[in-house]
Amino acid sequence: MENQTFGDDILIMEGLKVTSQSFIPAFVLLLLIYIFSIVSNIGLVALIFRSRNLHQPMYLLLCNMSINDVFGATIIIPHVLRDLLISNSVRYIHYIDCVIQAFCVHLHASASHTVLMIMAFDRYVAICNPLRYATIMTNRMVVTLSVAAWGTAFVLVLILVVLSVRLSRCRWIIFNPFCDNASLFKLSCESVLINNIYGLSYTVVLLGSSIGSITLTYLRIATACVLSKSKVLNNRALQTCTTHLAVYITLLVSGFIIVILHRFPQMSDHRKVAGVLGHVALPALNAIIYGLQIKEVRQRIIISFHNNKLAVMDVK
Repeated sequence: MENQTFGDDILIMEGLKVTSQSFIPAFVLLLLIYIFSIVSNIGLVALIFRSRNLHQPMYLLLCNMSINDVFGATIIIPHVLRDLLISNSVRYIHYIDCVIQAFCVHLHASASHTVLMIMAFDRYVAICNPLRYATIMTNRMVVTLSVAAWGTAFVLVLILVVLSVRLSRCRWIIFNPFCDNASLFKLSCESVLINNIYGLSYTVVLLGSSIGSITLTYLRIATACVLSKSKVLNNRALQTCTTHLAVYITLLVSGFIIVILHRFPQMSDHRKVAGVLGHVALPALNAIIYGLQIKEVRQRIIISFHNNKLAVMDVK
């Protein structure tokens, strides 16, 4: 199959293996989750910007995560939905589109960690330095943290993808339902030692910084709660940190599942499904966790729903 005469710009993409009986339910389920994810995350951002009471550092930083979730789902799911509707023989992608998609996939994954890191810093300042919170977490600091989170992810991923793009290509098959960095450098017959070294360093730096900083942050928060013996402080810490920690643990678990499945070639179909679900289910889950668990956001959703219901009744 690799000897077929395709242009240098065209790649064959191996999609999800779905039977003729199950492709319609799979398509509908994936589409519904995608729509819910997009609507809920965009709605959450709109709600935060419309409500002055929610113009606080915690919620403004939350917007970064919602925007990243919309970005991550959109670069993957429409493409997968299209491939579910067409035959295997016409599943192809232009090389430049594959490169862009790979860059976006890794940018989304990296930003997921860096954004959760700056959100953890916000929680640390709020709980451990409540009297200085307003002076530390200014609007300028929120912008600085957001730029740092996205900028760091952008630079790390740019180097990762450029190292793969520099390689010549001797293959034309992407063994994945979407493009990522591994898909790019596996197209080459050259040595990929540099790619593997940087890829490992990139993973260690990103996950090491993420796990290390968030672990240290929560240890300090736990210490502050134990030493203060204040029920008010402990309740506030439990309310705000549980949500953040749940999202972070879910992100780590989903990532580790995909990494583990990579070690078992016979489970490639399971890995593909896990990879796709990670880009659509996690954004939907994040919106649910923050939308329902944060008191202020939950109250705004209830108020908005109640007002809309009254407006409909008045029209009738």
